[in-house]
Amino acid sequence: MEQQEYAVGATRVAAGRPDGRTGGAGRGTAAAVLAVRGPEAAVTAGAAAEPDAAADTESAAGPAAGATGPADPADAVGGSRADGPQEVAQGLSPDPGLLRLAHWFAAATPADADDLCAASFGLYPARHLGAAAEPGDPAVSWWHGPTAHAASAPRAREARADGGLRRARRDAAALPVVRSGAKPGRPGRHRRPERSRALPELPCDLPDPVVVELPDAERRIAARLLLAHPLVTASGPHADGFPLIRRHRDWLTERFDTLLGYRLVVGPWHARLCKAGLGPGAARRLEHPVTGAPFTPADYAQLTLALALLVDAPEQLPYGQLLDAMRAAAPELAPGCAAELAAGAATPPDRAAPGMALAALAEWQVLGDLPADPADTAFVLTVDRELARAVPAGPPALADDAADLIRRAAEAEPATAVRRLLAETPVVLAADLPEDRRAWLHEHRLSGPAALAEFLGLEAELRAEGVALLDPAAELTDLALPGTGTLAQATLLLVERLVEEVRPLPGEAADGDVPIADALIDGLLGDIADDHDLPARYLADRTALRRDALDLLHRLGLITPTPRTTWLLRPPAARYAPAPDLHPTPGTGRHSRPATPPRDGTRA
Repeated sequence: MEQQEYAVGATRVAAGRPDGRTGGAGRGTAAAVLAVRGPEAAVTAGAAAEPDAAADTESAAGPAAGATGPADPADAVGGSRADGPQEVAQGLSPDPGLLRLAHWFAAATPADADDLCAASFGLYPARHLGAAAEPGDPAVSWWHGPTAHAASAPRAREARADGGLRRARRDAAALPVVRSGAKPGRPGRHRRPERSRALPELPCDLPDPVVVELPDAERRIAARLLLAHPLVTASGPHADGFPLIRRHRDWLTERFDTLLGYRLVVGPWHARLCKAGLGPGAARRLEHPVTGAPFTPADYAQLTLALALLVDAPEQLPYGQLLDAMRAAAPELAPGCAAELAAGAATPPDRAAPGMALAALAEWQVLGDLPADPADTAFVLTVDRELARAVPAGPPALADDAADLIRRAAEAEPATAVRRLLAETPVVLAADLPEDRRAWLHEHRLSGPAALAEFLGLEAELRAEGVALLDPAAELTDLALPGTGTLAQATLLLVERLVEEVRPLPGEAADGDVPIADALIDGLLGDIADDHDLPARYLADRTALRRDALDLLHRLGLITPTPRTTWLLRPPAARYAPAPDLHPTPGTGRHSRPATPPRDGTRA
């Protein structure tokens, strides 16, 4: 009886969870994502795991998504265990494959570290544009096609007597609607917008002959949830959707494998969609779950180093013991000494307290509550080895270095590779694809996007340059444009004005990206800051406004950097422009288009 309860994760211990979990390893996970440790290593670390449990885990997991790995769990993390585990800090032993990965993170550039995180963990959410445009001819360019523009109500401005920056006056017509149950009237500037529900209600009054089958709706909700949150737990923030994933796990497993080549593993207490990498330059980064601060290579290294120790750590682990084990395993990567932190001593940037790493692990529920004081080394962490082993999706087993791992994780046949880009990225441009993938997209221009649109409840937008799968509900994305925040609104104003200035006119070639002059970007941002209400930090620091707005456009695939010019405006940006005036009256402003093109053919 006791073994049967342990097999379903219902062991009765004092430190158990409300849902019956103990947080430990063993047979509580019927199909873990990755057997990071072999059974002999788990026993060394004090885990009460049975040999056949590890075998069941390995057979259910299979090879990692987007990468080819060996069958042996010990080899799957990039090292043989013939010489025995490396013992450090009271029995905590780092996983050699994850330790190797931590060193790759530390040596990477910020952009390469982001790509390496997507390739090795695959925990990034899908990203899609919203605001569907009017249907148009698929052969028409985005530059001249229908737009999805939602006009922003202009705000009047007041001149200040002291001649400083002019602040916008908030008129009643421009105020956002209060939907969060707050008092009616003027909303506060810093009020957090209401988030959409994780499980949208199904329509109940659809006109005939439209009929919504409940199983189909449930499958679509579960598929969208997994694509937005690849790790879903029974007690986490998306617990309401976990029963749907369990109920339709066979169908979801087959569809994800057939369409995207993703491996879905559903256990008693968590579901893990093992995504593949997106290749170099994917602009996917890990951020602090509260502050939104992006991870640095040192933060990624500390996260991976901590994970290398937690996959075999005891369920109850003192915080100080984890820090000591990290320093013993990799002194050059580990955080600064806790005693130094308690004394207020400054530590080098690459050896600061691992707050970013622990916050990410807590968000993934690998760790329970975190210490309020980073110097509180006596605080006892609750470790979930089951989830710790589910985090790695692309182990560096066969990769020679970080670049090789990024490349291997994104390898796939043309059909699967293009469908992954359609499902995960805002826009797929044919010019960005290799020849074989471009040929597949051209041949399956209608059927390829349509299958994914049906599977995920998206809308396909086809234009001459490529395809975009849109989510008008703005739920299947981590970035929204148009958005409710000040930065998103300022960015929308910027992109629509950029398109007005540099969009190719009828008769001009519209076959690719258009360069943007630095002076144009600065001038338009200055106009936006003068004409609209912005936070004080943006009014005082135009550089921060420029950096954040361009970063948002880059992550959405609407602009791209280039070595010779600062930025290139991409054709999909034109979908956010106002209704196009294809025969505008020539302006006289500094950044206006001249009445006639220069004779040398250069752009003004």
